[in-house]
Amino acid sequence: MNIREIIRNRRSVFPPQYNDKPVSKEFIKTLLENANYAPTHRLTQPWRFKVVQGETKDRFGTFLADTYTDITSDESFSPFKYKKIINNCKSASAIIAICMQRDPKERVPEWEEVAATAMAVQNMWLTCTESTVGCYWSTPKLIEYVGDFFDFEEEERCLGFFYLGNYDDELEITDSKRESIDNKVMWL
Repeated sequence: MNIREIIRNRRSVFPPQYNDKPVSKEFIKTLLENANYAPTHRLTQPWRFKVVQGETKDRFGTFLADTYTDITSDESFSPFKYKKIINNCKSASAIIAICMQRDPKERVPEWEEVAATAMAVQNMWLTCTESTVGCYWSTPKLIEYVGDFFDFEEEERCLGFFYLGNYDDELEITDSKRESIDNKVMWL
């Protein structure tokens, strides 16, 4: 695939679609190396990643599900959501916590650090698309509580979870539901 095809074929592939074949450590290293080449103002390189696999991944799923129980009122609690949290963690070959380390000197606005981290994730997503590895960026409210699971540096915070897994079925690539770019551009 060329870059245009990779960009247009990028899709979310959710944990229930993953099979049992593990994503290799070599692929994850390549994925993270590609993330490391994202644009970054003043070379702050704010992206940080925590790769969760094996037994730690199962403990992470339990932690997230228990945290969901703790922060959710009885009226709002969903047994379906509780099970989904655990099952998503079990189904994924790896989960990468997407984190951002704020530049201690605050040489650039925080939004630029978040944007740079998001560009690193886009590099990861395109790498997965090109390699036919499933991935999904999740941003649940639970990210506010993962400091109780991970050791964060000062001014580091979680922006979401990047689920990874191999999948069997061919993804159906349909025409995008996006509006035409012509509706979003003003030529001056």
